[in-house]
Amino acid sequence: MGDREHRSRRDFMVAAAASAGAAAALFGGVDLKTAAEAAEAVGRSEKPLKAAFSNAGLQATWCAQGKQAAEFWGKLFNVEITWFDGELAAPKQRGAIDNMASQKWDFVAIQAFGIGTLTQPVQKMIDAGIPVIDMDTLIAPLEQINVHSFLAPDNEFMGAAVTQALCTAIKGEGTIIMTQGALGHTGAQGRARGFDSVVKQYPKIEVLNTDPGDWDVSKVARIWETHLTKYPKISAAFFHNDDMALAAYNVMKAHNRTDILIGGVDAMPPAIQAVSEGRMFATVRNPSCRIHGGAVVAGVAAVTGGEKTGEGIPKSVVTDGPVVTKANAAGMQWMQDHFLI
Repeated sequence: MGDREHRSRRDFMVAAAASAGAAAALFGGVDLKTAAEAAEAVGRSEKPLKAAFSNAGLQATWCAQGKQAAEFWGKLFNVEITWFDGELAAPKQRGAIDNMASQKWDFVAIQAFGIGTLTQPVQKMIDAGIPVIDMDTLIAPLEQINVHSFLAPDNEFMGAAVTQALCTAIKGEGTIIMTQGALGHTGAQGRARGFDSVVKQYPKIEVLNTDPGDWDVSKVARIWETHLTKYPKISAAFFHNDDMALAAYNVMKAHNRTDILIGGVDAMPPAIQAVSEGRMFATVRNPSCRIHGGAVVAGVAAVTGGEKTGEGIPKSVVTDGPVVTKANAAGMQWMQDHFLI
């Protein structure tokens, strides 16, 4: 990256921070024109670019927020985004991506529901010269598919951080349940590894169950009806996303079992509110806005600036967010409201 580009990126951020008009656009969506002019400095296209996006399923709040963020940043960078919903089902997402691969795009960005489920149509797009940005979970191992870049959090860190908070809160003894996401989702796999890495350090903590909920809140409600009947004492519960955590909380509340400490992942607004109110103990931010917005910026830089994998952008970009507790919940909510994290 040359000095001119470094300066242009820096100047954009300075302009965005210092200019009341640009700040209004970035933080409140008011003066989009001013922010778009500032975005010219980092490669905003003069003609509209056409991009295709897909994530696991818009029923999930994380995915829905990501769509909003992508469309927000798309407006700033003059990108027309077409959405292909994964519908929280690998076969349905595969059909959507097959459709996507039959069309021409300037760039695409995809969060796969499961690893290895989309390799063929994605490879077809790569072979056609379309930059493919992988979001949050691996489409395929990076050494097996030449995606432009992989934007994702450290899922092991997220799983470990929340599990550690729960284990500390129960003073290193008791019982815990982990409700996993989809087992083929590499993010869920990382969160499970993080969970395991922590609980093995506490011989007085018994893991009662690790069944997957597949990101499906109805399935999670059924699972937790069974858990609450089967296990008279549950000290803590770790969920691979907040939607599942809050679905289980509703079941716990109905059974008068709200003494169970709950940890989640994603730090979506309903979960942040739950942490502030004490219904959840902790969550961790999986930054959907940064990932989806970053995919827009990466795609634009590839098309308008000729940015190459390993030269302008690394093959893998870590997009971590912090653990969210009562102490920082309000600030995290503000950052999300403005598509910043």
